[in-house]
Amino acid sequence: MTGTRISSTVDFEKNGKQTGFLRLPHSVHESAYGFIPIPVVCLKNGDGPTVLLNSGNHGDEYEGQVALMKLIRELKADQVQGRIIFLPASNFPAAMVGRRTSPIDAGNLNRSFPGDPNGTPTKMIAHYIDSVILPMCNYAFDLHSGGSSLMYVPSALGGIVPGQAERNAKVIDLLKTFGAPIGYVSAQMQGTNQTLGSSAGRHGVISMGTELGGSGTVTPVALKIAEAGVRRLLKHVSVVPGMKVEPSPGTRLLQVGGPDYFVYATESGVVEPLIELGDTVKKDQPAATIHFSHTPWREPETVRFERDGFVLCKRIPGRTERGDCLFHLGTDYKG
Repeated sequence: MTGTRISSTVDFEKNGKQTGFLRLPHSVHESAYGFIPIPVVCLKNGDGPTVLLNSGNHGDEYEGQVALMKLIRELKADQVQGRIIFLPASNFPAAMVGRRTSPIDAGNLNRSFPGDPNGTPTKMIAHYIDSVILPMCNYAFDLHSGGSSLMYVPSALGGIVPGQAERNAKVIDLLKTFGAPIGYVSAQMQGTNQTLGSSAGRHGVISMGTELGGSGTVTPVALKIAEAGVRRLLKHVSVVPGMKVEPSPGTRLLQVGGPDYFVYATESGVVEPLIELGDTVKKDQPAATIHFSHTPWREPETVRFERDGFVLCKRIPGRTERGDCLFHLGTDYKG
């Protein structure tokens, strides 16, 4: 027994295409015996790999949600050889309000794994994915973007584990197959051991994520990359062997390392960025100036890059607080 309090209206062992809900018990003033209905779709046909397609882990990251909703409507069970489990809005309360975190418990799902069956709703969702969904899976693909506060060059990403050459090679292969402009790897992923990807690793599940754009919106370019990439992955892992796909356009492999890859605001104020996404920068190059609304006669603060690199990500809101991430870099992957 997993100990979960969440139940599913979908039978994951049944062949065919099923749509339904994960029922998360939620007793509140307005609904004493209510539940939070988290949409779930399962397509199963005979034997083969099981793939989790997840989005809405952060509710304000929309590219993956749209791509998966379109794919759910398209795919039929007889196209599948194995099983695909869709969670298109896994942190459903956050997705419904377009927020990174849940409006119920302020929970960040991708910082809540492995979860708690008796915790807050976000921890209960994490626990269900960790204890029920992932043990069924061979692969887990978690589609993210920069959300409301960040914008990325559309990217796919994977964690590299020292000493696990065979596993790492599979991750690199997935990044190349997905075919985003950038594929990057890191041994120090944001969220450390509290993410869906880290839980997948603990279960021996091969996983890959994305950062498909952001700014709290959906762009045609990022959505096209998401849709084409997911289709290539499904064909590549032989769960939809007849899937029609476009060839991968190729991807530039980068790596993201420690704190010197990131630029943070040193003061609170209004940010004037001095570079653009996709720029190549040098160590000590000015990254941004921070202007002070309360004392406009004060000279602005300049923040600088701590190393050479390629600008993968930038902050979107003009207002910033000390400690906000303004940019992060990648450098060419050396293998």
